[in-house]
Amino acid sequence: MLDLADPNHFATDSPDAAFDVLADALVERGYGIVNNLFSRATIASLRAEFDHPECHFKTAGIGRAEDHTVALDIRGDRICWLDGGSEASTVFLSAMEQLREAINRRLFMGLFDYESHLAYYPVGTFYKKHVDAFKGRSNRVLSTVLYLNPSWAKEDGGELVLYNEAGDQVVEHICPEAGRLVVFLSERFPHEVLPARRERYSVAGWYRINTNTLERVDPPA
Repeated sequence: MLDLADPNHFATDSPDAAFDVLADALVERGYGIVNNLFSRATIASLRAEFDHPECHFKTAGIGRAEDHTVALDIRGDRICWLDGGSEASTVFLSAMEQLREAINRRLFMGLFDYESHLAYYPVGTFYKKHVDAFKGRSNRVLSTVLYLNPSWAKEDGGELVLYNEAGDQVVEHICPEAGRLVVFLSERFPHEVLPARRERYSVAGWYRINTNTLERVDPPA
């Protein structure tokens, strides 16, 4: 059972060193990877969310608003948005708020809020190469993925593949091992999820900037 009275659900009482590593990596190469930032209890609690009776998964689609459509030839994951309505999601969103504040203090990115969902990939599913944000057309600026898969082996597939900005060269293959957090600039890195050979669990999220205007509410419905 997680203790909600404890404001720190990281694996250490002082996660600043990990925040420094992520900030430096974002400056140097546009993405960062840290292992075991979150406590084992937090990881286990998030994994248990997938089996919660009130967590209703739906097949993920592509596009937003009126352009949204399901395309299983492009992505086959099933998602459930996190809203802080459960203990595990409250803990996770609180921790990611700490990370948002830490990144803003270090890099002055103006990150405004955070949205995230559980992502379940059944055996054989994948997500083809895509970008999380198109330049000048989205308020998503920093993508995050936290993996929840213990004892994941290379032969299990399901790796996250980051590409260079042009999308023609692989930057890194990332194994979705439990406790691994990946953070990258949303506009800069095309990426894909390779077919999973066992069930794959993660939490995907995006830090956004505020682009509200008098004429436009962001994000659009």
